Amino acid sequence: MNTRAILTGLALGLGLGVAASATGSPALLRAAEAVDPLGQVFLRAIQMVVIPLVAAIVFVGVGRIGNLRKLGRIGGLAVGFFWVTTLPAILIGMGVMRVGLSFTAPVAPPTDVAEIATEAPGVVDFLVNLVPRNPIQVAADGALLPLLIFMVLLAATTTTLPKEKQEILTSFADTVSEALIKLMNWVLWTAPVGVFGLAAPVTARTGMAMLQNLGVFILAVVVGLFIMKALILLPLVRFMGGMRAGRFIRGTVGTYTVGFSTTTSVGTLPMMLREAEKLGLSRSSYRLILPLAASINRPGSALFQGASLVFLASMYGVSLGPAPVAAAVLATFLAAMTVAPVPSASIVSLAPVLNVVGVPLAGLGILLGIDRVPDVFRSAANVIGHMAATTTVDAMTRRDEETTGPEEETEDG
Repeated sequence: MNTRAILTGLALGLGLGVAASATGSPALLRAAEAVDPLGQVFLRAIQMVVIPLVAAIVFVGVGRIGNLRKLGRIGGLAVGFFWVTTLPAILIGMGVMRVGLSFTAPVAPPTDVAEIATEAPGVVDFLVNLVPRNPIQVAADGALLPLLIFMVLLAATTTTLPKEKQEILTSFADTVSEALIKLMNWVLWTAPVGVFGLAAPVTARTGMAMLQNLGVFILAVVVGLFIMKALILLPLVRFMGGMRAGRFIRGTVGTYTVGFSTTTSVGTLPMMLREAEKLGLSRSSYRLILPLAASINRPGSALFQGASLVFLASMYGVSLGPAPVAAAVLATFLAAMTVAPVPSASIVSLAPVLNVVGVPLAGLGILLGIDRVPDVFRSAANVIGHMAATTTVDAMTRRDEETTGPEEETEDG
């Protein structure tokens, strides 16, 4: 995906919209509205791929977690660390965005508010609806959270099958996910045109207020990511991992830099392995934890998605009471743990989160246009989360072995 082309499409769309809004020219206003179908086609293409893609990724991801039961306490502690850091990351994202909203102005959303159902289900209805009568029907209806629940249960059941049958299903789902990722990449290559078609009519209706709000959104996300590292990751490394924050920061400069520049955990894996060795971590630990973390650990993405939910819900006037917030946190937790390795995947996988609280997917197109800046910061936060998990779990495992004795010789060379 060409980031410069997307930024160009966004700039052109915003420019056309601002010019139409500022001048009130009927010709410019008609031009801004005329390109709206380009954005709608782009959104439909994303919706076409996202449901089967999320289902396949969840199946493979949970299958990997299930297999960790055979790999002993290291894998279990690692997954526990991922869960423990993901939940507060979501809440921090929601919190900083609620503060940021006090600096934003009301703007008209990309879809007519009159067409949006904002009434949220009660707690009992929400829990009942988590169990789908027909998984295929809920997929067709776009109800992704019940579908995710079904896929989690199916994947967990698969781990109890004989190994050869389990491998067939997992390999099939992995192949399907790779094909869908390729298709999503094709869709995202049309993002410059799609973002242009989404930005121009919205900005024509809202003027400079939308630009100011997007600036506040980006700043809130970046601030939230640094809060997460300062209040969650570094204290865990210090008090549970037994490593001073200064040493950890100095020892992960390369990881942070590569993650920041490449925006991918998988691409940063070689640097993470190198710096884990320099930090003196056990090879048997970091060789297991880092690849697993690169696959399913996304604290930075979770924070971004929590902030995005609050931002878009405010834009569309969707009330986030206790039941919708609980539903959104659960959906964000599942989505963040299964973010696919595609450009702007944190935005694409927001679909089930928005769906569960009734926020239209049209808002995703607005975020996609400005995603490059949050993406570099959240990717860097993700890889630091991987290193923090490895450091902490390695120390906990060593203490465990000192108390109970090692189960077997480890390769620490």
